[in-house]
Amino acid sequence: MVAAQKAGAVPVPLYQDAVAEEMAYVLGHCGARFVIVGDQEQVDKVIEAQEHVHRIDHILYLDARGLRKYDHETLHDLADIQVEGRAAHERFGKELAKRTGEIGPCSTCVMLYTSGTTGKPKGVVLSNRNIIETSKASSEFDRLIPPMKRFWPICRWPGWAI
Repeated sequence: MVAAQKAGAVPVPLYQDAVAEEMAYVLGHCGARFVIVGDQEQVDKVIEAQEHVHRIDHILYLDARGLRKYDHETLHDLADIQVEGRAAHERFGKELAKRTGEIGPCSTCVMLYTSGTTGKPKGVVLSNRNIIETSKASSEFDRLIPPMKRFWPICRWPGWAI
């Protein structure tokens, strides 16, 4: 999720057991253009959802099993995309640094949706500050390790004072 944020995207996690119709609603509502999935089952659901959501430009997957005969024009192995990203780091390093520098406590961290068991799923946008403060409070309540040691890696953007 942090990689998506650093690239300027807003992560929108979906329930893994959501059916295509539920996924289509969320993907359409949030305006998703890129979808990262685990395996063929998830790819199939996103492809089915594309019948109703026409904005999805690319689907990236983690597990290639069963996907050999699929049309790979807009379907990509995430490992291949990562290799391309590492190779292009020099070309896009300045842009990535600029985007990272624009991220702050009030920036959008994630958009979460309810399961939709009582109607259409409802979405909420949460800021970085909201996620970090909630995580700190939960950690303190449960007497876990000192919160900043646990959450420091996710909030180490330049200029942050948390």
